[in-house]
Amino acid sequence: MDSTPGTPRWNLERPFLTGRFHQEIKAPPHTTVSKPFSMDSFSRGTDNVIGSYPVSVQELLVIDDLLSALVGIEGRYISIKRVRGKEGHVIFQIDPSMDLALQELTQRIFPLCEDFVLISQFVESKSPFKNGLVNHAFAAALRALLLDYQAMVAQLEHQFRLGRLSVQGLWFYCQPMMGSLHALSIVVEKASSNNYSGSAMLNLLQSQAKAMAGDKAVWSLLEKMTQCASSAYLGILERWVYEGIIDDPYGEFFIVENKSLLKESLTRDYDTKYWQQRYSLKDGIPSFLTSVAGTILITGKYLNVMRECGHHVQVPLSENSKLTSFGTNHHYLECIKAAYDFASSELLNLIKDKFDLIGKLRSLKRYLLLDQGDFLVHFMDIARDELAKRLEDISVEKLQSLLDLALRSTAAASDPCHEDLTCCVERASLLKRLTTLKDLECVYPPHLNKPVPDSDDQPEPLSIMGLETFCLNYKVQWPLSLVISRKALTKYQLIFRFLFHCRHVNRQLCVAWQVHQGFRAFNTLGTPILRSSILCRSMLKFINSLLHYLTFEVLEPNWHLMHDRLRIAKSIDEVIQFHDFFLQKCLKECLLLLPQLLKKVEKLKSICLQYAAAIQLLIPSIYIPEPDAAVGSFKKDRSKPRRSQSRSQQLKLAAENSKICDSILKFEREFNAELQSLVPILSNSSQAEPYLTHLAQCILGVGSEQ
Repeated sequence: MDSTPGTPRWNLERPFLTGRFHQEIKAPPHTTVSKPFSMDSFSRGTDNVIGSYPVSVQELLVIDDLLSALVGIEGRYISIKRVRGKEGHVIFQIDPSMDLALQELTQRIFPLCEDFVLISQFVESKSPFKNGLVNHAFAAALRALLLDYQAMVAQLEHQFRLGRLSVQGLWFYCQPMMGSLHALSIVVEKASSNNYSGSAMLNLLQSQAKAMAGDKAVWSLLEKMTQCASSAYLGILERWVYEGIIDDPYGEFFIVENKSLLKESLTRDYDTKYWQQRYSLKDGIPSFLTSVAGTILITGKYLNVMRECGHHVQVPLSENSKLTSFGTNHHYLECIKAAYDFASSELLNLIKDKFDLIGKLRSLKRYLLLDQGDFLVHFMDIARDELAKRLEDISVEKLQSLLDLALRSTAAASDPCHEDLTCCVERASLLKRLTTLKDLECVYPPHLNKPVPDSDDQPEPLSIMGLETFCLNYKVQWPLSLVISRKALTKYQLIFRFLFHCRHVNRQLCVAWQVHQGFRAFNTLGTPILRSSILCRSMLKFINSLLHYLTFEVLEPNWHLMHDRLRIAKSIDEVIQFHDFFLQKCLKECLLLLPQLLKKVEKLKSICLQYAAAIQLLIPSIYIPEPDAAVGSFKKDRSKPRRSQSRSQQLKLAAENSKICDSILKFEREFNAELQSLVPILSNSSQAEPYLTHLAQCILGVGSEQ
């Protein structure tokens, strides 16, 4: 519903006050009806025509009518006819019986009369509120010009009353105004036919001024009109770049606000466009602001962020910083640049100092990128049973209490940010989650064609354990959510899940390795225990090489690079850009955006977990109890040979146990096959992705031992 005030009724019901009355007259081309504006000294009968008078009298009569026609009023022998299909356009016609010489001079003046009527009609039609501030300002400037024009007509009438004005003299005095009004009539006609307002009107005025640059007087007039029309627009611009407020009642400004986008969406919605679309540019930017439109947009956005933080700030103003006009000296551009520099530095200092952005990023690195591992080790110990449950059986509340206990029991207790850490359980595996995030740009090796969607995807496991879906969450408040948004936090969580599962695989393999250490003092040559021990060592080296690569080859150098860039960032947009680049690069170098490699690594981890679980079940199954092991100290010397004999029996049983031999051989074949299939993919991918070179060397090192 239009909320702009309407035009007063008296403005429509009394057209003689607004100059609209001439449109209501539908006079025939050659009317001879006497009009109330005629001079009494030249009254005539209704049947007389102007040609019946002497030429000297005809001149006096036509001058009288021309003075009326110059202000849009019909005379006795000059009539007005509306042009069909062109609102506001009229043509003036003269009685054809007039002397031909007088007709020629009179018709030369008619274009000036028609331009006046067109401009007058435009002024009245653009004065209502709904037409916007630019049209109001332009109409006011035109009205002031028309007042000067009418004053000139009044002076000519005074000369006529004194008997000092001829048609030739009238033509001479009208010529200076003809070029100016004609140029304005062109602008008015284009503006009316296209219903221009706001930026479009300013662009029209500027383009017309450039087109008339050869006529200095007309160019100067159009430049003045442009300055007058832009005064209101510059007022809107000034409030935006100095206060961050859009004071635009008629929607003329080239920046639009989307109030449906709230800052809270930054922490809830992965695909939120708050920072990009809360305030955005729209079509119709004034040509003199095109080069700095982006700077203007960002300046107001920065001021808005500070205001929503309760940090009320205004760009320092001075007499020279007023945006009153735009000219060839480009002073207004310097004012806009100064406002941007101030807003950018103020917001950056606010986020860095008051809200401690760097500290929050360090906290995220400490917990979600596993920079500080003591709390994680403690948590994995005390939450082992809960994380081993199926997804639907896990209690998130219990995990949260265990996480709080782990945080309070380790060095993390001294970190005030640890209270912002919470836990959650995802509903899909890591691979499935990556496929649902469509905006992540997955990279395929150059020698492999991009697969058809879902054609080679592994089916989702029927039962997902908590260890595969456990994740940490982090509470982020405004305005830090501009940098650490839900999208950024999701990327941190993807990296965390990958690292967390790698740590879990490493722990399980370590347990399996400890089982093998019980046979270290015995001769295991030719037994499955030795074969299993070598395989366990290869798996451990693989997972440790992977963790070393992820931690020391990817996360650490990239984080320090981002940290150094943040220290020299000049604006919050640069901070967001550097942070997003860091996350995207880490995702890619951590293999999360390389589906072919990631699936191979996940398969290898799955084999390692199956092997570790099998070893912990199979080797203890051949354990022979030692009944004398718990007897007093006087039997210690006798227990040693018995224990040695028991271990020897275990080795013999293991060698004879076909189930153990077959299981170890199966795991060895599967692990080596997957590892060897990974080698060519890594080698080929490292040519296009150099960061994989070190990982390829590590993997090749593992494979060479087999």
